[in-house]
Amino acid sequence: MTSHQHDPGEHGPAEDPARAGEDLAALLRRLVEEKPDKTPKDLATEAGVSYATLNAWMNRTRGTSRIKTETLRDLVRVLRDKWGLSVTPAEMFASVGRAVPGGSDEEREARLLRIYRELPVDKQRDVLKYADALLTVSRAS
Repeated sequence: MTSHQHDPGEHGPAEDPARAGEDLAALLRRLVEEKPDKTPKDLATEAGVSYATLNAWMNRTRGTSRIKTETLRDLVRVLRDKWGLSVTPAEMFASVGRAVPGGSDEEREARLLRIYRELPVDKQRDVLKYADALLTVSRAS
């Protein structure tokens, strides 16, 4: 049995329109290429995604709009934490046209540290006093 072929300009259900920057297929291809001793099959196995699904995303034959949040985070964990590649949750979510839901712990901490470092010393002390007060209040609740 053959499937219906779309006209080249027609967007079918498995085709997501191009995003600003890299789409998921381009991002995953680039990152896997940066790790010559790894394959897409390795990524699928380590991230807990079926190889057929990952392969379909990389070949743009399956849409990416319904990928679970945790699956995107798992891909980042493998690529960044296990494989040592430079990728953030924000990049991964942007590649499927979504914002990172609620921000990850690492991103919030990094943002707080960036802001803290830009403050003058007296304001850094104020931040610490405020954080101590918040901690006291939250422990009392």
